[in-house]
Amino acid sequence: LTDHGGFLPHGPGAILTGVLLVVFSFMGSEIATLAAGESENPQQAVTKATNSIIWRVAVFYLGSILVVVSLLPWDSKAIADKGSYVAALDSLGIAHAGQIMNFIVLTSVLSCLNSGLYTASRMAFSLGQRGDAPKAFARTTSNGVPRTAILASVAFGFVAVFFNYKFPDSVFLFLVNSSGAVALFVWLVICFSQLRMRKIIKAEAPEKLVVKMWLYPYLTWA
Repeated sequence: LTDHGGFLPHGPGAILTGVLLVVFSFMGSEIATLAAGESENPQQAVTKATNSIIWRVAVFYLGSILVVVSLLPWDSKAIADKGSYVAALDSLGIAHAGQIMNFIVLTSVLSCLNSGLYTASRMAFSLGQRGDAPKAFARTTSNGVPRTAILASVAFGFVAVFFNYKFPDSVFLFLVNSSGAVALFVWLVICFSQLRMRKIIKAEAPEKLVVKMWLYPYLTWA
């Protein structure tokens, strides 16, 4: 943790270089509010989901990275060759570390795919209802499932897979960086919306202000 150039060996600018990739990895946590709209008790669901996201990120993301950097130096050749988690497991002498991590990564990717498909289809459904997308997106089955919106989202997913297959060196990096930039913009809009809407709700209907943010408004500005 202290050798090999110490903390931030390439200076604080390295943090900015990695921001878009990190944002790309963390975006999607806000979909808890979309899912809450379909739950029986949205207030309880949003509170529970948000708190759950915070401790999961702290344990599984930050905690696992802390383990990796505690076991291996940041400039270890093994990290570049095998990936950080596989290299860390190998350093502990755990057999078949690569296969174990591939299974974990596959499970995580399928989870991301599931949440991404859910979000995309519900957004398309909402746009269809407002007339900002084809009306077909707003149609649902007898069970309330927006089938057309889901199928359209799946189709776009396959288009992305095709382009990634044709241009493997450029498409993925473009999607990562553009998604990260869009997510930053979306989060900025959410922050300003919260600053604006909370004032209005507090003045007109304070009883509706049931889910509150910590350290408001300082944390929002930060």
